Amino acid sequence: MECLGGESMANVEKQEKIEDERKIMKNKKKKLGGIKTMPFIFATEICDKFATTGFHANMITYLTQELNMPLVKASNTLTNFGGTASFTPLFGALMADSFAGRYWIIVAGSILYELGLINITISAIRPTLHPPPCPTKKNCKEASASQLWILYLSLILTSLGTGGIRPCVVTFAADQIDMTKSSVAARSWNFFNWYYFSMGMATLTALTFVVYIQENVGWGWGLGVPTIAMALSILAFLVGSPLYNRVKPGGSPFVRLAQVIVAAVKKRKEVVPADPALLYENKELDAAISLNGRLLHTNQFKWFDKAAVVTYSDAIDSKLPNLWRLATVHRVEELKSIVRMFPIWAAGILLIASSSHQHSFTIQQARTMDRHLSHSFQIPPATMSIFGTITMLIGLVLYERLFVPFARRFTGNPSGITYLQRMGVGFVVNILATLVASFVEIKRKAVAANHNLLDDPQAIIPISVFWLVPQFCLHGVVEVFMSVGHLEFLYDQSPESMRSTAAALYWVAISMGNYAGTLIVSLVHQYSGKNSNWLPDWNLNRGKLEYYYWLVSGIQVINLIYYVICSWLYTYKPLEEASEICKEEAEELAGDKIPSMILDSRNGHGEVELARNETA
Repeated sequence: MECLGGESMANVEKQEKIEDERKIMKNKKKKLGGIKTMPFIFATEICDKFATTGFHANMITYLTQELNMPLVKASNTLTNFGGTASFTPLFGALMADSFAGRYWIIVAGSILYELGLINITISAIRPTLHPPPCPTKKNCKEASASQLWILYLSLILTSLGTGGIRPCVVTFAADQIDMTKSSVAARSWNFFNWYYFSMGMATLTALTFVVYIQENVGWGWGLGVPTIAMALSILAFLVGSPLYNRVKPGGSPFVRLAQVIVAAVKKRKEVVPADPALLYENKELDAAISLNGRLLHTNQFKWFDKAAVVTYSDAIDSKLPNLWRLATVHRVEELKSIVRMFPIWAAGILLIASSSHQHSFTIQQARTMDRHLSHSFQIPPATMSIFGTITMLIGLVLYERLFVPFARRFTGNPSGITYLQRMGVGFVVNILATLVASFVEIKRKAVAANHNLLDDPQAIIPISVFWLVPQFCLHGVVEVFMSVGHLEFLYDQSPESMRSTAAALYWVAISMGNYAGTLIVSLVHQYSGKNSNWLPDWNLNRGKLEYYYWLVSGIQVINLIYYVICSWLYTYKPLEEASEICKEEAEELAGDKIPSMILDSRNGHGEVELARNETA
């Protein structure tokens, strides 16, 4: 009895020690982070977004007008590097979640991006680093291999830099505030809506100010201004360093997922107990990866539960558990969460593929249309994107202030509608945007034919560029619903220790969509004929761009059907938040119960042998 009493006292002391550590962590978190860090982080991201938008928005013009690249080659170059820039965040996120932490990955990524901007700015200033001008666009001398490699080096550096910035900034900002469900429901504002709103303001400024400089002053200053903005971004982020709450990395998430799979394979012949409470749990072992709450057991993908089955050899082992043979329920549910997310995540790939080249083609359309606002001023083609950005900014405010309160009355959901429903609306609107783009192209070419301008690619067709506004506005609505909903879905449904990786998945979907879009454009360009090519290199007036838009509209309809099926079958992750865990443990202590360090407090079957593993 004395031995059992001593063991019980040891358990109580250990539990009190964990509670003290948790209180210390909470007090530190209160002192660090919070709203006071938002000006520094948002200033960082605003300057960064301003720089990246100013660099990329009009790059199709730089390649076709300054480097004399053919349209399809230039569009594919930008899309391919855009795909690379959207794939590198996966590596940046893995390093952040595994060992480096988000803070240092953001710093390293920003410096790499700045080096890329400096490189391409120098190449734009030095005449020897780009081919001679060719205003007629006939028999032009393309950029040499060495000149192209300078471009490629810049794009590679910016792609690597993007890998550190994109997956970490939004999650680093979310680390500074309380993102538990109870706190989010109590707030009258949505973090992701306002994060996207701030980015939209930066994009709007870049599309007007930077693009105007590029078109009317020169590419030296046009690329120099984004370079200066990125330098200010780095400075703003470093100034706020003493205030940040830096969440420690919880180890490689991929290793944990692999451990669950391996453990399940090793125990493939074991029988999963009917009572989930008999599966292995270890709060102390999972403490570093479940600061906000513990994932609860689900009945989906029950084969993975074999990894948490406690065998006789596991029970008699008094050492730390071998995680390649025995996994906790929380770690098993981490894997299940990722598996559940993949079908929904994958639906975004074809949406990006269908619209990845529309920006490049629309700029070329705008260049052939009447862009005059007055006799002396005309809108730069790339600036047309401001209509999409303005729509997105207005849409976010209306969504937050009008739509959410209205929808909440009927759904009872604090967010108005779920993010899956929000994404579904985005899919539908994107199809409408593509169809509208096809009808506008038919109208543009009809006017060109009436004025005998089809064979003059440099001619200005007497049709207002504002015919393109509806499709830009619809794409702005898509941003409000699909883009914000997709990012919020990945953040909320991913395990908390893998949120940088989940944010990276958002950009990986964009990456894969860009590569798929390049494949579609290349196949269309290659097989749509030489005499009546849908996507000609030099004369868009003789192309069949509307056929391309109809093709991708059909692809989007199929993708929408797939998404509806996946979202209908989706199960949201069950989470027991930290506040609920503390309340549960307090009730246990009040009832003179000893909370197990191995089994969940719901488990009333705490055999003596299992207590030997509590040193894990």
